[in-house]
Amino acid sequence: MKKWIFFSILIVVTITGILVNVYLNAVEPVKAAEKEAVQIALKETNLSDFTNFSLYSGEETYYVMTGKNVKQEDVYVWINEKNSKVITRNAKKGITKKEALNKLYQEKNPNEIIEVRLGMARIQKTDRPAWEIYYRNNSDTINYYYVDFDTGEKLRAIDNL
Repeated sequence: MKKWIFFSILIVVTITGILVNVYLNAVEPVKAAEKEAVQIALKETNLSDFTNFSLYSGEETYYVMTGKNVKQEDVYVWINEKNSKVITRNAKKGITKKEALNKLYQEKNPNEIIEVRLGMARIQKTDRPAWEIYYRNNSDTINYYYVDFDTGEKLRAIDNL
């Protein structure tokens, strides 16, 4: 009886160890990308206190994060993974996540908002900071809606995927 308990515990511990190892290996590339992005941003800008790191994969991959300027205001940072070009925007000077959603609701009738995130939309060969809204409509298809961060105008929509 004691052998069964011992082997059961050993199996649970082994499986837990394997799962932890898989998780750590999965998040390692994202952590490395975040470290690289912070180093680039520190070198190329006068910002500090970087938070909210994410990877955006559109036409090109961008590192997106929030930093603080000398006035301790939030500044959004987009870094092109390929060429390390840095784009910054003061958060107060662009439209908010809520305003981007309101723009979507004015034109579309989403059933479920899946995710709203900062990204980069390529319009006429020009990359523009944008809010990407990923949602489902009433027919349960996947849709994307892009709102220009600077102007609040609709950049494009991809419907019924």
